[in-house]
Amino acid sequence: MEFDINRYFPDSSQVAGDAGRATFEEKRPLYLAASKHFLTHYREEIKAKHRGGASGRDVVKDITAMTDTLVRKLFSSITRDLGGNRHERGQLTLVAIGGYGRGELNPYSDIDLMFLYSGSDPQRVEDIAQKLLYFLWDMRLDVGYSVRTINDCVEMARSDLTVKTALLDARFLRGSHLLFKDFQKVMLTQILSKGSDAFIKEKLAEVRKRREKYGSTVYTLEPNIKESEGGLRDLHSAMWIAKIKFKIDEPHELIIKGVVTEEDLALYHGSLDYLWRLRNELHYLAGRKNDQLTFVAQTQLAQFLDYRDNGKVLAVEEFMRDYYLHAARVEHFSSMLISKCVWREEGASRLLGYFTRRPVGEGFYVLKGELVIPDESVIEKDPVRLMKIFEYAQKHGVALNIKVKGLIRRSLDLVNDKFRRNRDVNTSFFNILRSDKGVPETLRMMHHLEFLNRFIPEFERIFCKVQHDLYHIYTVDTHSLFCVEELFLLWKGEHRDDLPLLTQLVQEVDKRELLFLGVLLHDMGKGEGGGHAEKGAAMVPTIARRMGLSKEDSERLEFLVGTHLLFAHIAQRRDLHDEKMIIQFARQMGKSENLKMLYLLTYADIKGVGPDVWTEWKALLMQELYEKAFQVLERGDFRFEASSERVRKVKRSVVELLENDYPSLVVKDELKAITTRHLLANPPAVIAEHVRILLSLEDQTMVMRVAHDMERNYSTFTICTLDVPGLFAKITGVMAANGMNILGAQIHTSRNGKALDVLQVNSPQGFVIVEEGRWKKVEEDMIRVLTGKINVGTLVEKRQRPTMLADRPKPRFPSRVEIDNEVSEDYTVIDVYTHDKVGLLYRITSSLTDMGLYIGVSKISTKVDQVADVFYVKDIFGHKVTSPEKLEEIKGRLLAAIDE
Repeated sequence: MEFDINRYFPDSSQVAGDAGRATFEEKRPLYLAASKHFLTHYREEIKAKHRGGASGRDVVKDITAMTDTLVRKLFSSITRDLGGNRHERGQLTLVAIGGYGRGELNPYSDIDLMFLYSGSDPQRVEDIAQKLLYFLWDMRLDVGYSVRTINDCVEMARSDLTVKTALLDARFLRGSHLLFKDFQKVMLTQILSKGSDAFIKEKLAEVRKRREKYGSTVYTLEPNIKESEGGLRDLHSAMWIAKIKFKIDEPHELIIKGVVTEEDLALYHGSLDYLWRLRNELHYLAGRKNDQLTFVAQTQLAQFLDYRDNGKVLAVEEFMRDYYLHAARVEHFSSMLISKCVWREEGASRLLGYFTRRPVGEGFYVLKGELVIPDESVIEKDPVRLMKIFEYAQKHGVALNIKVKGLIRRSLDLVNDKFRRNRDVNTSFFNILRSDKGVPETLRMMHHLEFLNRFIPEFERIFCKVQHDLYHIYTVDTHSLFCVEELFLLWKGEHRDDLPLLTQLVQEVDKRELLFLGVLLHDMGKGEGGGHAEKGAAMVPTIARRMGLSKEDSERLEFLVGTHLLFAHIAQRRDLHDEKMIIQFARQMGKSENLKMLYLLTYADIKGVGPDVWTEWKALLMQELYEKAFQVLERGDFRFEASSERVRKVKRSVVELLENDYPSLVVKDELKAITTRHLLANPPAVIAEHVRILLSLEDQTMVMRVAHDMERNYSTFTICTLDVPGLFAKITGVMAANGMNILGAQIHTSRNGKALDVLQVNSPQGFVIVEEGRWKKVEEDMIRVLTGKINVGTLVEKRQRPTMLADRPKPRFPSRVEIDNEVSEDYTVIDVYTHDKVGLLYRITSSLTDMGLYIGVSKISTKVDQVADVFYVKDIFGHKVTSPEKLEEIKGRLLAAIDE
């Protein structure tokens, strides 16, 4: 694109000063107006070109050229206005540095300028710099600047990595060519050639720090297109390191020096082009500098790039899958180039034979801590060695040499059905899974080199598969690999102190390699749309036959994949004090080994979602389900235990515990009123404390107790009062009005009309609320609501939206209500799925009350912004709700309350 700036700018004759020649200051208002017209016109042309399908490279090139044209025009006008002879003018050069120097300006990128001067007449240089900068700032351009001599550049580059990096991309704009050539000579002799090892070391540390900040994986939820792994900065960092290492000016020189191939460089330029196009659109959408691929931006970019929804995949998920594939290639190229620049010698002096090529078998050698293959033809002669590469690297605890990685990528066509069915290949693969070291790292390397996709084609269906929600913060394949890592850490004893039962169980598993395989494959059905557990299980027999698994192992693997959602569903969403339900669940397990492995897989699945998803509360629920189901399996007869004798034992224990505080007749009368479910759901010591609270109610409006559990990050809130219609709704409303997050609730109503509800609560951010003032406020509000002095709905409405649920656009799914009349013998079970919002639990419970329903059990579950709450209800006669009309009314009323 050509940029004709002169047609916008007035010549000297249009603005005459006293001497017949206008100064820059006199021309400034006209120049400012002209510059704005110039930018407005060409910015719109470039934007239209971009929206018309222009490449990222072309748009970036045009924006840079447009900026060059304007900056050069202004610089020339200012220096000419300030006069000075040709010699003096030759002492100053305007230089573009940083992204501007590289010629990589996006629509709202910063413009970094350096005023390079010889050292003479600094005041004049400062004057020129100020005139130009203030002019550009008045045009609302983001301009960074520096005024330096060549010596300044040398000194600052030696002490400041950022300065040295910016100077690597310096580009001449206007002024003295001679001065700029001198600068380039000094760059080459004093900046690039000296301290290159230190620069590379610092730059690598900077890369590690950046990845810690922006996510140490390509597959983060809302990646930063510039700073995240696989983004623009990865390409920049690799090229900066290469420039320092190989003393080059332009990337194509790396081909001449034999560092990269033409194919490698084409990938580099293609990646830049792709990322620039996305970044250009991000800037245009925001009307400012923006590098974050937020959920909203992802949807907009998918539309811009003409992706379309299909039956199985949303357009935005398909776009993000392609983005991650590009990002993975960027990460691979950057790592490859950096590895060629870095001499691996960490700890070399301490490792015997580190510099000696040591044979390890199969034509493989270990050299400098890496697996190398001098004769690459051994792979084509025997493709089984492709799997052996990973097994040997894992066994000897070494990395793969960059050439070996390239060899694997080039040899993927050898991984065919014959390879997959080869007994030696599968033996090697299971050796990797049952190894006591490096299992997660080895699988990640297989995945990174796309070998895992070829070996298990079913896994390829979830490669870079995105789940467009706030709960799953990684792609499906990456999540699966993290799950394996969590299980491996558990097996290594990393959680011996905080998760002793799970640590013990993973050591007891008969075939750990089968469990790891189940964890790796548990979500593979997600590549086929809904019902992923069943679809994944259907794939297992084919995989098992290829891998040579026995019938028993195949069936167990199919069980793990097909039921991997069940354990968490029962633990978090069903009444664990319902013995009938526990027995049904134990029947589904069949064997204690299945129960153990499913418990372990469930733990890994939850932990693999993100660092804060596994909570102490979930851990308690999971362990309770495991222990109860295990007891049933150990009994073996799957029959109900006689509850009458168990109840008598509990009552006798409670009477003994309270005999020094209350007359036994008083305690026995209170125990008679307590329901059987209440008595069997808690140990005698807890029931004794509940009896104390029930007896202390007397003429009070309510009794309230709060106990903090700092290790488990929640408080137990117990409230006792006389039962009234809608009591639980009132309690939940007061808690919502006071910013309390309810994790779980146990609702108990005695036959004498006393209600005792126990809630596990914490802050919306997951912390224990210990401030006495907040609990005092809860108590005051609860009394006011129970005595009718204030309506609970009024309290909830006053509550401000918490920051954790800031009204930032996020992925949404439709709310839904499901009703189950089979799972419980006594209750109708209502499942509510929706997005979290202030007062939601109150609106649900109050709606159930308005419909004449009594809530007997409530299970609360919130995953980031997704709510999955369960309510066990009866009608006013104490029966399950069976009328189809009433069930439809419940669904409709609840959905209306949720969306209110």
